[in-house]
Amino acid sequence: MPKTDYQNVEEYHQSFSGETLSRLEIIKSIINQVAPDTVAVISYQIPAYKLGAKHYLIYYAAFKNHITISSPWSTALLKHFETELSALKVSKSAIQFPNNKPLPVALIQNIIRFRKAECLSVETKK
Repeated sequence: MPKTDYQNVEEYHQSFSGETLSRLEIIKSIINQVAPDTVAVISYQIPAYKLGAKHYLIYYAAFKNHITISSPWSTALLKHFETELSALKVSKSAIQFPNNKPLPVALIQNIIRFRKAECLSVETKK
């Protein structure tokens, strides 16, 4: 039975190997580049990055056939990236990147930038 009581992002990552681990590390690196002011945590037993005290910027997880980034996506975000997301499986809270295709690094960077701006905008309105 796989471990499901992860205490930190590194423990989560170390439960994977090969290409899956590499893809997880790429996503982690993107988050750290685009949003260095976030704090890595485990939430729902997957990696999550908090921005400030109340906002979860993004979650991500590995599955057999895909990597998912997730958050409660805003309608604005989904509309803004509609063209780029059209070839992917997308819901109101998750975007799946198939493991048999290259990870769209630029798209992930832009989604995280957009989410960060949304979170900061909400914070400044309070």
